[in-house]
Amino acid sequence: MHDLRALRADPDAFDADLKRRGEPPVAAAILGLDRERRAAETALQECQAQRKALSKEVGALRRTGADSSAVEEKSAALRARMEELSTQVADLDTQLRGTLECLPNRLAADVPDGRDESGNVVCHTWGDVPEKGFPVKEHFELGEALGLMDFEIASRLSGARFVVLRGALARMERALGQFMLDLHVRENGYDETSVPVLVNDAAMYGTDKLPKFADQSFRTTDGRWLVPTAEVPLTASVAGEILAADTLPRRMVALSSCFRSEAGAAGRDTRGMLRQHQFQKVEMVSVTAPEDSEAEHERMTRCAEMVLERLGVPYRRMLLCAGDTGFGAARTFDLEAWLPGQKAWREISSCSTTRDFQARRMNARYRAADGKPAFVHTLNGSGLAVGRTLIAVMENGQNEDGSITVPEVLRPYMGGTDVIRAGAK
Repeated sequence: MHDLRALRADPDAFDADLKRRGEPPVAAAILGLDRERRAAETALQECQAQRKALSKEVGALRRTGADSSAVEEKSAALRARMEELSTQVADLDTQLRGTLECLPNRLAADVPDGRDESGNVVCHTWGDVPEKGFPVKEHFELGEALGLMDFEIASRLSGARFVVLRGALARMERALGQFMLDLHVRENGYDETSVPVLVNDAAMYGTDKLPKFADQSFRTTDGRWLVPTAEVPLTASVAGEILAADTLPRRMVALSSCFRSEAGAAGRDTRGMLRQHQFQKVEMVSVTAPEDSEAEHERMTRCAEMVLERLGVPYRRMLLCAGDTGFGAARTFDLEAWLPGQKAWREISSCSTTRDFQARRMNARYRAADGKPAFVHTLNGSGLAVGRTLIAVMENGQNEDGSITVPEVLRPYMGGTDVIRAGAK
């Protein structure tokens, strides 16, 4: 949600930010609604004051036995006018809120211009792209050949964009999640949290997933939502709170199942595990004071990078341009892993700062140094998407005979297994 005071102070800058995202100007329309609403509120307050005065006048007349009918008629007319104004204020407030809640966050000044992903900027690259010396395969070719990845049965069970993992690959998926959690908790200072994967409208709205992205999530028959990411329950856990300043930053991490309808993704990544309706992800969330959120964004991104470095997966950090930055983000760093099978860099983590955008939607505040409540800043990042990390480990660790070398950091989680071969348990 946006700060109306900031919009009033500089409507041109507000529209300029929207233009960078390819959105039309709206400041004039919003300010027009705002003026109407404030005028109606002022008129309502004036009517309330007048009616209060008339009530006193009626009382005085009655005490003296004088006729108060004319004054009572004025009071009744004012009451009817107040009802009209109350309805008008509520309607204008709904219109104003409906307009604001569908507008994306304002961009950080250092976000580069650009219409789409072609405008993203490489910040740095880590690791050497491997030269295998033999024809490399994509993850689904490797997994199916090993007899440990089954899309046919998954399709019979659930339809497209699902997978069944078996044996050592199922164990590696579990190992990756545990390794990531342990790293973030033991070394990076996050509090491990187990969260529900069913949430209500308020949680989805507060984390900017509603109303704009309703078609990208699954809803249950009783009106709850399957979480698209653990960001939703983790961030919404501070909704409506006034946090003590000395408890910030709050750093939380969770491993959860995530569910996305992949609306609009027809024909994209239809083979393999890259784009699934159900997947595992380790999610990091930070809640900070405003002055600390920039440093926290860099810190969070480094935490995600550490996972890839420990696994030995080459990656690059991308600063997303204006046209590719997500709805709720003020700035996003994407980490893209090298996938030899595709001969391409593919996103494996997004780390974003939303500044106070989500906090305003869910009224999450802290008590600042002056004693007054102020909105917190919230940040979220994948640390990492487990399925995509499995893909990266498989493709980068593949051997000429079709086996997969297990990264050293995962071997303790896999009973000492160092190579996955056909039928491995």
